Amino acid sequence: MGNRPYLSIVVPFYNEEDAVEELYSRLKKVLEEIKKPYELIFINDGSKDRTPDILSGLFDKDPLVNVIHLTTNFGQTAALAAGFDAAGGDIIISMDGDLQHFPEEIPLFLEKIDEGYDIVSGWRKKRVDNLLLRKIPSRSANWMMSKLSGVEIHDFGTTFKAYRSEVIKSLELYGDLHRFIPALASARGISIIEIPITNVVRGKGKSKYGLGRVQKVFFDLITVKFLISFIDKPLQIFGPLGFIFAFAGTFIGLLLTVLYFMGRLEMKENLGNLMFAVLLVLLGLNFITTGILAEVSSRIYFKVHEKRPYVVRKKLSHGTD
Repeated sequence: MGNRPYLSIVVPFYNEEDAVEELYSRLKKVLEEIKKPYELIFINDGSKDRTPDILSGLFDKDPLVNVIHLTTNFGQTAALAAGFDAAGGDIIISMDGDLQHFPEEIPLFLEKIDEGYDIVSGWRKKRVDNLLLRKIPSRSANWMMSKLSGVEIHDFGTTFKAYRSEVIKSLELYGDLHRFIPALASARGISIIEIPITNVVRGKGKSKYGLGRVQKVFFDLITVKFLISFIDKPLQIFGPLGFIFAFAGTFIGLLLTVLYFMGRLEMKENLGNLMFAVLLVLLGLNFITTGILAEVSSRIYFKVHEKRPYVVRKKLSHGTD
């Protein structure tokens, strides 16, 4: 781009025709008061309503608006990844496009960035969501993620965060891992702080989330723990399991053999126990082999992984690529 912006605001939209223009107006007002070079990066994540046309209209009238139209609905993580890749600012702030995040709170994030933090994460301290569908699953997931990652924050799930560019651009995002960015980044020794943000009932449009995502969050927790602790050394998780199974099988097999030669048991009557011992040994070897293959795959992943989790249909930019 021409003049490098200090601040990039990344907002994914999916069927948010009722919220786009109000969010844009509020963002403009706040950012002009900050008085630092900025850009707005709006991502249309395969919307089926008027969202694409509204975003393209904003691009036509405002040189600080850039729009990325994805070919289909890839999900929030992929849409954010597209925005992060396109962002040229030193500081990148992501937020939702449904008006549940207040642009007026952006200066609070920048204050903490100026204090030296690498990630400033929003905390919906007083949540107004449905108790059963949102609050309980969210609190459970946040507690588990905090314990698994060692990152002491209360709200991993909110999109409203500020990042130093070099931090967020160094992460590979796919699946639904955007909510766990602080945990993924924690392994790199970055500094994170949490600030309370306003949480309001969605006023326009329809929520895209419900109880059905609990299962996804649970499996994402397992994925994130693996990525944090074992992605570069998978043999350390598969190896011990393989050793335990192989040792147990070998011990049982040797015990049966010794007892047989001592005349304490009939081998014909203990063929089931012998087969069980052999099965344990084979399972152990299988775990160890899987760990070795995972080690090789891990090395390949780190060396050649360049695939992006989205496909751009059209990119509207006022700068030069």
